[in-house]
This record gives sequence, structure tokens and C-alpha cells, in this order.
Amino acid sequence: MIYFDNGATTFPKPPAVRRAVMNALQNVGANPGRSGHRMAQRAGEIIYECRKNTARLLGVPSPENVIFTYNCTTALNTVIHGLLRKGDHAVISCLEHNAVVRPLEELKSQGISFTAVDFVYGDDDKTLDNFRAAIRANTRLVVCTAASNVFGVRLPVERLAAMCRIYNIPFCVDAAQTAGCVPVNMEESGIDFLCCAGHKGLYGPMGTGILALNGKVLPRSLTQGGTGSFSSDPMQPEILPDKYESGTPNLPGIAGLNEGVRFVLSKGVDRIFAEETRKAQRLYDLLSANPRVRLYTERPSAATHVPVVSFNIEGRDSEETAAALNDSFNIAVRAGLHCAPLAHRFFGTEQQGTVRAVMSVFTTPAQIEYLAAAVKRISG
Repeated sequence: MIYFDNGATTFPKPPAVRRAVMNALQNVGANPGRSGHRMAQRAGEIIYECRKNTARLLGVPSPENVIFTYNCTTALNTVIHGLLRKGDHAVISCLEHNAVVRPLEELKSQGISFTAVDFVYGDDDKTLDNFRAAIRANTRLVVCTAASNVFGVRLPVERLAAMCRIYNIPFCVDAAQTAGCVPVNMEESGIDFLCCAGHKGLYGPMGTGILALNGKVLPRSLTQGGTGSFSSDPMQPEILPDKYESGTPNLPGIAGLNEGVRFVLSKGVDRIFAEETRKAQRLYDLLSANPRVRLYTERPSAATHVPVVSFNIEGRDSEETAAALNDSFNIAVRAGLHCAPLAHRFFGTEQQGTVRAVMSVFTTPAQIEYLAAAVKRISG
């Protein structure tokens, strides 16, 4: 299959990721942090190695500040539910994924409100002004996607982090589409919470995610239970990472994630980003030459986009286009609303949705040419 659904999960995975998962299942099957035997110790070493590598990649202050979750959604929910209380207010962008919107909608019943502010395409100053204007006396959290999962446009997260520091408001970044693709240093930029999907740009297995904390503001944990530490204390430990990691961890997944992070470190995020941007630009150029194709952003650039291209064919529903690409050309793309109706509403595609093609390090020039040719065939 010609795979362009990397915004949902990257495929294929590096061979080292697959080997690490199998090794964990075959040779390191013990529960880390619960026993003192050699196999349990080795399991703990693998998990700590992944914390260290992730902290190095993302600029996290300490390996202990890297919390493993099931996915980026769990990380975001931990921050949102863990920080906000009755009477609090949050600010988000108009491009957020349902992983941000739905928790906040749920919290309305508890007396918590939020404001979705307009992103101004091509003008970071105005975008920043819109966020600033939405801040109230009771604003306790700003949550912002680093880049739209639908249209690939980037938000000025470093400037937003600086603004939040001035107002003393915790700042949370949804880095599902940027971790491993766009360079970031959490500590230097002043981001309080960095939420990442392990199975996308970090090339780990599905069922892995990361909540990186600066350690200055700690939300309540969503779960409480066994951590392998302070077992005689009925209260949940406050130390990191134990506060947020109750129960048996996903050792095979984390072992694979560790190799995915190592893969990204070895290639270099700057190099990955540059290569994937060139691929997205090539696809954009090919599609823009087709008069029946509608594109919704300017040509992708490293300063303003991640390597995501959303489009439609005139007169066709996005799901119809994706089905034709799959059935007739063996091409995998994603169509519809991509769990981000706010973004589609903002770009005027709420009824039709879009067809989304996302690059990865494994996307080849030949695949890009093939996708563009297939779209041309379908569009007539």
C-alpha cells in the first residue's frame, strides 16, 4: 500500500522499533519497578532509557518529568482535568482537536468555561493579540495545538509561551503533529506541558504517548493506584513520574518508542523537517497544477507549516475521493473531519471535509508522483 496517513499514525516503523517490541515480549517480560530480579531490573532500565532519550529530544528538564501515557489524548486530558476547577476559564485556538475540545465541553457542567480564539493565517502578531484579548481574570490554562492536524498550519507556540509567562498562566501544547518533526526545546521555550503521540512523528507503536512536565505546575493525576513505590502509604505518591503512572506500564510499547525516539535523534529533527517539507511542497505543486483540485493553504513552508497537505476534488465528497484512491490505486489517505471540526469550520470545509496526505521520512518521491497522478485520473 502507498501510505499517506502518517497524521494518524506513521507507517512503516523503523526496523529497530519492531525488534525492540519483540525483544520485550520474548526476553524482558517482567514488570518494571515491582521486583528486584534481573528481568524486572532490565525492564526498568529500558523505560528509564526511553525517558532519557525523550527528554534529550524534546528539551525536557529531567527524565523523571517524562510521563508515559496511552496516547496524546490521555496526556491532554490529564492536564485539562487535572488543573481546572469550578469557576476557571481556559483559552484554546479555533484549530483544536477533539482531544482538547471534548474535555472542555465536558467540564462546562462543572462550571468551567473556555474561549476558542481565531487563528490569523499568515499573521502571528494578530493571532497572539487574539489570545491575549481572550484572557480573563479567571483564566487558568491556555491550550494550543502546535500545528493543525488537518491543514498543517503552525501556531506561534514559543510566543504564546512567553505571553503566558507574563500573565502567569500555565501553557499546554498539543504536539501530536510536531513532536519528532519540528524542533522543540520545552525548557528553553517555557512550555509548561508538552503532550505528544508516541506513534506519529516519534515512530513508536500505537498505545504510547507522552506528557512532558516542566515540574513547576503539577495537575492532579487521572488515576491512582500501585506504582511500586511508597506502597505502605495509602495516598498517591507526589514524586515524578510515579504520580501519573499507576499500574503496569506498556513495556513493549515503551521499548518500541525508545527505538523510535533514537531513530529521530539519529536522523536529526532539523533534517527530518527539511526533507518532509520538501516532499509536502512537491505534492502541493503537483496538485496545484490540477484545475479541479482545491487546496486550502498557501504552499507549505518550514516557517508556517508542517508537512500536511489537505485538498478536495471539485464536485466530489472527500470520503468519495479517499475511497477511490484506496480501491483503485491502493493509496491510503484520510478523509472527513479528522476529529477536528473546529478547524474545518474555520477553513469552511465542515460539510465536505478534506482529503489529507501527510509525509513521513519513509515517503518517497515516486509515491508523491503516483498520488498526484492518481488524483488527476480521478478528477478527470
